[in-house]
Amino acid sequence: MTTNTKNKIKVGVVGGTGYTGVELLRLLVMHPMAELRLVTSRSEAGLPVADMFPNLRGHTDIAFTVPDSTALAECDLVFFATPNGTAMTLVPELVAAGCRVIDLAADFRLKDSALWQQWYGMAHSCVDMLAEAVYGMPEINRAAIATARVVANPGCYPTAVTLGFLPLIENALVDDQHLIADAKSGVSGAGRGANVPTLFAEAAENFKPYGVEGHRHLPEIRQTLALSAGHAVGLTFVPHLTPMIRGIEASLYAVLKQSNVDLHALYTERYVNEMFVDVLPAGVTPETRSVRGSNICRISVFQPQQADTVVVSAVIDNLVKGAAGQAIHNMNIMFSLAETTGLQQVAMLP
Repeated sequence: MTTNTKNKIKVGVVGGTGYTGVELLRLLVMHPMAELRLVTSRSEAGLPVADMFPNLRGHTDIAFTVPDSTALAECDLVFFATPNGTAMTLVPELVAAGCRVIDLAADFRLKDSALWQQWYGMAHSCVDMLAEAVYGMPEINRAAIATARVVANPGCYPTAVTLGFLPLIENALVDDQHLIADAKSGVSGAGRGANVPTLFAEAAENFKPYGVEGHRHLPEIRQTLALSAGHAVGLTFVPHLTPMIRGIEASLYAVLKQSNVDLHALYTERYVNEMFVDVLPAGVTPETRSVRGSNICRISVFQPQQADTVVVSAVIDNLVKGAAGQAIHNMNIMFSLAETTGLQQVAMLP
């Protein structure tokens, strides 16, 4: 454990007991410029963090504490890895105290409070902050993230789907009223709480769609793509649960307005300066295992039979690029660090 904390970012984590929380802690304890000050949990207060998560043994001696806004306000940055609806109750006080915030839940992702209530089933208690909050996808909002007081970390599915569609939407190359996103996620995306559908005997050797009539990430994806298109887009989004722990693969379909475009060149040029987006060579398909434990999104683009349909495949680790890793990327931008700081882990194989 390092003891030299000079010039380090003083960090607090609210709600560090879930899969996103422990992934965030794993990245923070290895980050050379982050000083982890406190980790909160009402249910586990007093328990050493490393007792719950033995992978952190030897990296932190912090114990969980009850959330205390005064203590949190002494941090430079507070991450919320909490259920939806928690961050919005504490953020105004923290921001007023000069603390910056990254929320890994959905509290500040949607700009329309009525839409938020429709999809999340509760009234938004911090409507004034919705307009100010910056959607934390560095590939599209880097400049705004740098000066943001509140960053809304994107959802996992929206990260893969948006990065996959973005070059097509930005260049108005497809019929954006009939987009299709067929996405698959590992069970860790459902969280760490006890839940029958994610029990081993239920999820193993099984594959199923869910949320077909409407998933909470649908309005988030539509909102982001609409901003890029300059108008509302039409999207059918179907997520699936797969029998793996980590990973998301998004197969994306759209009809081209013109079929003589060099799509591989288009994607390569769009992401050439993005250190966490890897456009694979033409004809190579991405695999979720190639990004496991890393902050990379790998993308391939295809035009089967050179016809008018484009197929994009994007893979991410839902807990890293889809959550904690993207949050650390946002932190690096907010505090003028090199964007790759603490995020250069090579993916784990097998």
